[in-house]
Amino acid sequence: MESPTGSIETLKALVGSSLGTSGWIEMTQAKFDTFAEITGDADWLHNDPERCAKESPFDRKTIAQGHLLLAHLSHVGESLLPRPEGELLFALNYGYDRVRFIRPVRVGSRIRGRLRLLAIHPRSEPGRHVIETEATLEVEGSEAPHLVAHWLFLVQTAA
Repeated sequence: MESPTGSIETLKALVGSSLGTSGWIEMTQAKFDTFAEITGDADWLHNDPERCAKESPFDRKTIAQGHLLLAHLSHVGESLLPRPEGELLFALNYGYDRVRFIRPVRVGSRIRGRLRLLAIHPRSEPGRHVIETEATLEVEGSEAPHLVAHWLFLVQTAA
């Protein structure tokens, strides 16, 4: 599905609908290691494949950091969220509610995201709205989600 553009009215008509599904992203050990280096989240379950091969309860593999999975929602948003064109001037990440890391994502897995538009809340400032979405990440070959979150965006329209 192509990302919607245009007016807030166009988006209101999509409340309750899926905004689509992103492409697949491979979860590599290099990504886990780079994320650990940047953030300091270097637990052995993420960054020690040799130890995991002996001790990990997750099929003897390393698993992705939870915040790395959240960071991958940026890719999902970029490919599925409304583009700021026409009446929509910009959209900013406004935060998350109800984030749950339901299942681990193992090294070598491929993930993709889905977005569903839950609500549009007008703000007191002219032309501002909060868009509420449900974001999920799933692993290829698994029917259940691995991450679920309510993701909020602040949008500005031409007032």
